[in-house]
Amino acid sequence: MKVRVRYAPSPTGKQHIGGLRTALFNYFFARSTHGTFILRIEDTDRTRFDPEALQDIYNTFSWLGIRWDEGPDVNGPHAPYLQSERFALYKTYARELLQKNRAYKCYCSPERLEKLRAAQAEQKTSFGYDRRCRGLTLEEQAAFEKQGITPVIRFKIPLEGGTVLHDELLGDIERANIDINPDPVLLKSDGFPTYHLANIVDDHLMEITHVLRAQEWLSSGPLHILLYEAFGWTPPKFCHLPMVMGKDGQKLSKRHGATAVREFREQGYVKEALINYISLLGWSYDAVTEFFTLEELEQVFTLEKLNKSPAIFDYKKLEWFNGMYIRKLSADDLADRLLPFLQKDGLVSDPCTDKELFTVKAAIPLIRERLTLLSDAPALVRFLFTDVKVEKPEDLIPKKLDAPETARILEKAREIMDGFESRSDTENEDIFRAAAEELGIKLGQLLMPLRVAVTGSTVSPPLFESLMLLGKEKILTRIDRARALLKQ
Repeated sequence: MKVRVRYAPSPTGKQHIGGLRTALFNYFFARSTHGTFILRIEDTDRTRFDPEALQDIYNTFSWLGIRWDEGPDVNGPHAPYLQSERFALYKTYARELLQKNRAYKCYCSPERLEKLRAAQAEQKTSFGYDRRCRGLTLEEQAAFEKQGITPVIRFKIPLEGGTVLHDELLGDIERANIDINPDPVLLKSDGFPTYHLANIVDDHLMEITHVLRAQEWLSSGPLHILLYEAFGWTPPKFCHLPMVMGKDGQKLSKRHGATAVREFREQGYVKEALINYISLLGWSYDAVTEFFTLEELEQVFTLEKLNKSPAIFDYKKLEWFNGMYIRKLSADDLADRLLPFLQKDGLVSDPCTDKELFTVKAAIPLIRERLTLLSDAPALVRFLFTDVKVEKPEDLIPKKLDAPETARILEKAREIMDGFESRSDTENEDIFRAAAEELGIKLGQLLMPLRVAVTGSTVSPPLFESLMLLGKEKILTRIDRARALLKQ
């Protein structure tokens, strides 16, 4: 049996970490078994449909380098792959269940259902449809339709016995039928299918062999098994993936931090780190290996190595992964990835000039080890692209010194800049160290005001290498400006 799996997002919001993890596990399972990975867009909820959310699905996986074998933008034998274009199918299969007496028409108004819901809430009983229309005669149905009432179609849950869902990860899960969502709607009065009907019909028609989805869908599993039985179809194998939790043990949400993939991208995470880290949320190859390329995950992923327990999303661990991956990138690749962040900050033109690109590449050896996120770069290299100015004289003054002493330090630094560019970093350090001794101060007290004067910050890439990139003319101009500020 050739594996066929699908990722079936609803375009109602941004792609989030949990959804991405589900997509990746399906994708890796398909690739590792030489199977087929399908993208199906479950857009039947037209009231919540968001075109931007649909585009976000495509943008997310394009950025990650993940491609499906069948989908809305790929020819496939089971098209269309947008559920909104398959409504006629769902109506046909809903009518089939009516004919089999496994479903029935329900004429209850929204007002009646709301009163029922309120009464159950007041009595503190769990909500469920009371099956009022389950036993209507044909004459009673005709009477409702004469009133112009368009019914919904509800599924008949068996009133006795139980249903077993076998899960590849969790084993057998049995539920009494009386505890399953009582007679859920399959087809709404407007002809739109509910998730349960559309999902089952499409999984069958698209020949899905394995359903890998989050454990939040586990409660729907027995219902789906009953639907497969009602149609006389063989269900796929189910595997409900462990939940993704925050460090507080609660389901990952915005209160923990970023959850949308686009947010991580905008913050400066690289796709390799995100894919690698998310793949370890509920799966592990062994007890020691942490780093995997996309190609390696496509080969080694197996369902047998999934964990049953919830996975903890650790933002600090992801940052560590990100920094590690940044340091693995070539200078050219890293420069290309940094440019959008530098352009967003207005430091580099769009498109950038050859001179700007040269400066970015030259700065990479200085900043690579200091980058946790790509978005860290603008602050580190701003002094190379803008004429930074120190606003407060106190920002220039080292501890235990005053403004006149700092002005003399900068004057000395200006003197020894002569010939700076022709000397090695070691030679320059020796000269600055000797100058500090001559002034009777520590080397740090000499370098600190120079660093602030030239870069505008007490934190910068290695100073001597930064000065080399900046050039003598700009260095002297900024030193003179700082000295003038101190004299005020």
